[in-house]
Amino acid sequence: QVRLLESGGGLVQAGGSLRLSCAASDSTSEYVTSWFRQTLEKEREFVATISPSGGTTFYADSVNGRFTISRDNAKNTAYLQMNSLKPEDTAVYFCTTGLENGSWRRAGDYPYWGQGTQVTVSS
Repeated sequence: QVRLLESGGGLVQAGGSLRLSCAASDSTSEYVTSWFRQTLEKEREFVATISPSGGTTFYADSVNGRFTISRDNAKNTAYLQMNSLKPEDTAVYFCTTGLENGSWRRAGDYPYWGQGTQVTVSS
């Protein structure tokens, strides 16, 4: 059982930046690690994913070019750098890992989740 702990959320003005961190209790270097986000109005949606080595990344169209996912396997930590934030980025952000079968875009296929960190972007 891998435990994940997100941090770095907060309140920021539109156009600002935040860096989220996701610390794992154990090594996750064999798994993709991803970020999802959720609001009260929407289901949990895919934001970004990174391959086990960190060499490959994919992003949702809505964040591509503004967000950057990275990982430091030596520290068992993943990051999400969020720039040029918009009010529509407001959500609870979750990190997840442990995918063995299924799609990295589908939240239900991941076994391990953090508790989430709130990001609020004011206009």
